Amino acid sequence: MVQRADINNVLSEMRNLRSQMMQNQRVEQDNAIRGRVDNPARVSEPRDVPAFSDMLSQAVGGVNELQQNANQLRTAYDMGDPNVDITRVMIASQKASVSFEALTQVRNRVVKAYEDIMNMPV
Repeated sequence: MVQRADINNVLSEMRNLRSQMMQNQRVEQDNAIRGRVDNPARVSEPRDVPAFSDMLSQAVGGVNELQQNANQLRTAYDMGDPNVDITRVMIASQKASVSFEALTQVRNRVVKAYEDIMNMPV
């Protein structure tokens, strides 16, 4: 019976700790909510947004880099480089292909948007 009493004491201590933790969490949540309501967030300064031409040139540069990497790996594989296996070559080739296709689709959408704007009546 002595062991049973010890277990009950441990369980009651665990329940007390749990209730204290729950109460602390409620207090923290209340303070967080009160802080958001009483002290609204300030409007942050506008961040520097890169120009569309900069983003487009970065995208073209990234696609070009992927294609060059794929070509270098393909050439190294063709030359018999033991450090280059066919899986790396194929993965690099597919990355270059997918990125080029995505860039082509973006270009097509930009051209279409430009044509739509130019055809709008003034």
